[in-house]
Amino acid sequence: MASIEIDKTKTALVVIDLQKGIVNRQAQPHEAKDVIANAVKLAEAFRKNSMPVFLVRVAASADGKDRLNPNVDGENPFAHQNRPADWSEIVPELGPKEGDYVITKKQWGAFYGTDLDLQLRRRKIDAIVLCGIATNLGVESTARFAYEFGYQQVFAEDATSAMSAVEHEYVVKTIFPRMGKVRATREIVSALK
Repeated sequence: MASIEIDKTKTALVVIDLQKGIVNRQAQPHEAKDVIANAVKLAEAFRKNSMPVFLVRVAASADGKDRLNPNVDGENPFAHQNRPADWSEIVPELGPKEGDYVITKKQWGAFYGTDLDLQLRRRKIDAIVLCGIATNLGVESTARFAYEFGYQQVFAEDATSAMSAVEHEYVVKTIFPRMGKVRATREIVSALK
């Protein structure tokens, strides 16, 4: 793959759902611990360059009435009623650190119903590096909105994972290349030196 250039004045890191209640699930092809380790490398590189880091988590209100309740054939990922109190906390390895922004969403994507777009635009950000769990749910949903809003995107392939390797690989090979550039964590970090 060709090397990438990242404008440090116009790019933010957006990390999707690396929170206690999600990282303990099965993740493939990259284990959650590896996704977290790579996301930490990205966050450290962004912070070192005074670039914004957005940590996105999914959480429902205390009464749970803002949870989606779709009529679906498959598993409803929003149906869990009894989550531990720390379910939506960002994993401690990642942060949040001073200067990071925490965005709380109510559905898969990080743009709809949040102020993520507003916060990015107010900082004159027009490009994002995107990673997290799950590739084909929260990350892809966020990427589709970002694409439609006109953001340039870089996807950190090894800082992203799904519940199965098949789901991850389909999105990484078929969807993401149509919306941005897919690179390894080391390539992104190298572009920030």
